[in-house]
Amino acid sequence: MTYFDALGLEPALVIDADDLKKRFYERSRAWHPDKFSRASAEEQQKALDMTALLNDAFRTLRDPVKRAEYFLLEKGIELAKDVPPELLEEVFELNMALEEMRGGDESVRPQLIEAQEKFAAMRAEIDEQLSRLFESEDLQAIRGLLNRRRYISNLVREVDKELNVHV
Repeated sequence: MTYFDALGLEPALVIDADDLKKRFYERSRAWHPDKFSRASAEEQQKALDMTALLNDAFRTLRDPVKRAEYFLLEKGIELAKDVPPELLEEVFELNMALEEMRGGDESVRPQLIEAQEKFAAMRAEIDEQLSRLFESEDLQAIRGLLNRRRYISNLVREVDKELNVHV
């Protein structure tokens, strides 16, 4: 059963958030394990499984990025794990600065802060582009943006981690 099926939704990139929440709560109440406390062990397990599935479905589908990734995977479209070519040079410089920071060179802190802000802005821009693309359901374009966003998010996390370690 897919996350969309679990919540009684047609697979789509655009979902009404209020409807999603309403469906989640309705189904969560219907499958709540307490309602099955006197049922057979098999029915109790089914209620636990459905509750877990509903929770996972809701967590995934309420987040537009996670929903898009899930939607693509359901369509058999894998996300790439390689560096977007247009970011190669910036990533190389960032990795060098991160290594210097890990080695104790605090002079690269301003460079890392600047990179952090730049990549966070890039991620925000991608989020805007994704929301516009969801209407068109151009899956290959969405895939490309999600790949780029995933990579940029990892870079932001790495910089955040290093900046917070060396405070």
